[in-house]
Amino acid sequence: MTKLIIILAAQILLLAAVASAGHVGDFARTTYQKHPIINKMEKLTHLRFYWHDSLKGRNPSSVMIQQPVLNSTLFGSITMTDDPLTTDVPKNSTVVGHAQGIYAGAAQGEIGYLMVLNVAFMTGKYNGSTIAVLGRNTPYSKVREMPVVGGSGMFRFASGYVEARTKLADYESGVATVEYNCYVWHY
Repeated sequence: MTKLIIILAAQILLLAAVASAGHVGDFARTTYQKHPIINKMEKLTHLRFYWHDSLKGRNPSSVMIQQPVLNSTLFGSITMTDDPLTTDVPKNSTVVGHAQGIYAGAAQGEIGYLMVLNVAFMTGKYNGSTIAVLGRNTPYSKVREMPVVGGSGMFRFASGYVEARTKLADYESGVATVEYNCYVWHY
């Protein structure tokens, strides 16, 4: 019964966080609840930022370090990334951090990546903190969900998930902009 009440309370808090996420200019919202076992305040933080990936040009933010085995699905490819994260869709918006890691072509029947990212925040109260994301990303899907598996700094003991939605993809020029909505539980 206690677990059911905790689960219902967490869902209500998550819905409240989603409903209040539409404020312009803020890329983060935090709500609080006390953890019943360790007696600490657990926070649910919603972060929204835009990931800017660039594979071509004078200064690419991602570089393919392993060519694909299957060109049609990019299976076997490995791309190292250090992509800027901004507060809005335009690339010249305020940079709040970087997505640093790899994405690897892991599906043979479709384009699907294994994403291994550290979301490193470099401004404001989250400066120096990270969120670790590890999961499957199928870029042609409207919404992709990937788990948050950890974090550092203000996001120690982080868990949660990320929703990714492509806002711009130009495969000829090798650029993409993806909206990330992160829902992170942490202490």
